[in-house]
Amino acid sequence: MARSFLSIENMASTIKLRKGFDIKLQGQAKQGNCAVLHAQTVAVNPPAFRYSKFKLLVEVGSEVQAGTPLLCDKKYPSITVASPVSGEVVAVHRGDRRVLQEIVILADKDQKYLDFGRLPVDLMDAETLRFAVQQAGLWPLIRRRPFDCVALPDENPVGIFVSGFDSAPLAPSVDYLINGQEQAFQAGLNLLKRISQAPVHLGVHATQTRSIALLKAENVQVHRFEGAHPTGNVGIQMHHIRPVNKGEAAWYVHPADVVVLGRLALTGRCDLRRRIALTGSEIKEPRYVDAVAGASVQSITAGEFKDRSGIRIISGNVLTGSKVDNDGHLGYYDHQLTVIPEGNDLEFLGWLLPSYPRPDISRSFFSGWLKNRVYKVNTNTHGEERAFVVTGQYEQVLPMDIHPTYLLKSIMYQDIEEMEQLGIYEVSEEDFALCEFVCTSKIPVQKIIREGLDLMYEDSMA
Repeated sequence: MARSFLSIENMASTIKLRKGFDIKLQGQAKQGNCAVLHAQTVAVNPPAFRYSKFKLLVEVGSEVQAGTPLLCDKKYPSITVASPVSGEVVAVHRGDRRVLQEIVILADKDQKYLDFGRLPVDLMDAETLRFAVQQAGLWPLIRRRPFDCVALPDENPVGIFVSGFDSAPLAPSVDYLINGQEQAFQAGLNLLKRISQAPVHLGVHATQTRSIALLKAENVQVHRFEGAHPTGNVGIQMHHIRPVNKGEAAWYVHPADVVVLGRLALTGRCDLRRRIALTGSEIKEPRYVDAVAGASVQSITAGEFKDRSGIRIISGNVLTGSKVDNDGHLGYYDHQLTVIPEGNDLEFLGWLLPSYPRPDISRSFFSGWLKNRVYKVNTNTHGEERAFVVTGQYEQVLPMDIHPTYLLKSIMYQDIEEMEQLGIYEVSEEDFALCEFVCTSKIPVQKIIREGLDLMYEDSMA
């Protein structure tokens, strides 16, 4: 059935999404020569692997190599989480009820890698390849919908999805993230195709994608997209290519993680090096750096702040990222670090008086009428939570054929059957991030979506 928000013109070749909103901010990373950073400490954060319960395999003082298993899944012992670097485990941080929060490794200057052996993908069967990826500690790079968690090793997905562009605010260029890694990227795609026996769907931007690795990829079905954020979200692309129904699973992998899987196939190494975008208005020279997954924030931001006071450091983008301290570490799945001002200052009658320019979809401020304006924003929410009223704002920015307001309300009164009918299996927090941004009622939309997914997960496990 044709969706009302798709353009009829050229629909066969390009999916044009009419809903969404681009938030244009100061501090876009400039492409150029990347500094190769040596992070003194690197960390793995187990909470990033949602719903997984782990057994700790190392202790403080343990010597590890890149690829050494740090954790193994209690339910699926073959699934391990590998150390991104070689070095010494110097800290294991736990939270409430002794839940693992972080494993910190003091990295060697000269890295040592475990050798898992090259993977001749064409000569190996799917089961053997899956086990090889699990033993190398890289299975957590493959995630699934529904629930937005690590893929199950014994399931057969309806497809694997790779979004070849990111439309979030100040997001890194995927073209640049995988630049020079064309062979590893194709090897990763071949591996994913082999282990799933399902179609691999690659989403590219109709006009902005330039990478040969993306445009000339083999063993994939390429889909062209055009439109504002959240068009680059893999969940949005799934919705328009092959929606996930009850009882089904779809896998997805970030393009840079496809490269990591390809390196495993080509070299037999767990090589979690990646390119990271340092962005935001409070950075002197926004740029890209080459580091490793879980690198220390301090190693990336050293000497880069305009002013060290009154700032917020975010691992990820401003809509969906997590707040981190300067002595913290980059999230396992994150390829971006954003620094913006804190919004601690209250505005007297800010809704009535002329204010500083800000992104504004409702055009309540003059700045909302200016095209191509780039804004400097802070973390101020400009008000507190209010009554949940139907305004139609969510529908303006969510290019999915669902009813977001009714879905959120069904979650709030925990009607599982209604949540299923309204599309809970297709969504994740990031798909609703813009809904939270434009919400007049200041409803914590992303938090509600996660609560709904948690409820559905618990029900599926019962």
